[in-house]
Amino acid sequence: MTRSRARPGGAPAVEGRPFRDRKPQWLKVPAPGGPTYRHLKSMISEQNLHTVCQEANCPNVGECWERGTATFMILGDVCTRRCGFCNVQTGKPSWNDPLEPMRVAASVKRMGLRHAVVTSVDRDDLPDYGAGAFVGVIRSIRTLAPGCKVEVLTPDFRGQEMPLAKVIHEKPDVFNHNVETVPRLYPKARRGSDFMRSARVLRLAKEMGGHDVITKSGLMVGLGESFEEMVEAFGILREHRVQVLTVGQYLRPTEQHLPVIRYWHPDEFAALESAAYELGFESVAAGPLVRSSYHADESAREVAERRRAAA
Repeated sequence: MTRSRARPGGAPAVEGRPFRDRKPQWLKVPAPGGPTYRHLKSMISEQNLHTVCQEANCPNVGECWERGTATFMILGDVCTRRCGFCNVQTGKPSWNDPLEPMRVAASVKRMGLRHAVVTSVDRDDLPDYGAGAFVGVIRSIRTLAPGCKVEVLTPDFRGQEMPLAKVIHEKPDVFNHNVETVPRLYPKARRGSDFMRSARVLRLAKEMGGHDVITKSGLMVGLGESFEEMVEAFGILREHRVQVLTVGQYLRPTEQHLPVIRYWHPDEFAALESAAYELGFESVAAGPLVRSSYHADESAREVAERRRAAA
């Protein structure tokens, strides 16, 4: 039986909105079903690949796939951590496919993607925490689909520098690591992780990659954080040299996950976006349906254009 993620460590249940509560109108999107979406879904299934678009029930999957962007999840679909908001299953991973990097790259080529995002479950069971698999995928995409931009969305590698250095050495176009929520909520939402450790990973990625690598992170709202806490978290990320920021609404996957405390209004997201730009972020996407990979190609392009204009 799956243990409830709504009560981490046996903590008292968090009071929030009922699971089947009616969602605000601004959170409703049409179901995906365009021709490109159907084609890509069939191809991904045939290749036995995993996408976070599907695993996380992303509301933007139809729009992104029609745009020619997709997020691949490597190293299987079983995670070694148990975040209270995440829909990916937790357990003892057994996935080991040395050909996965080439299969992902071949699919990127066949799909004609312009921007591929590569992420993974946490693999704390592996000596390098999965860094080698990211290296393999980046190299393979660069070989088979050299015109495609590569964004990696990695775990924190337990804060270890060598696995991170292996990934940054391959010069991904974007290095993304999500802090997910404000520091105060980590014991509830991200047991086994640490906000400042994640911030340090992002700073090290920028120091190692320099101008060749864009740094990016993302947070959710709806778990009980305040506006002031969000802006404070933004400030910490800017101090750690993060350039791109995404902010979206948390949507509860099942009754076993942490409840939504409240739905933030689109006007509040606009205020968060303004506050982030004032802090110096180069690209910000904030909105109810924004996810980490939402319009990832546009964010990377916006930063590149700013660089050229400043040169």
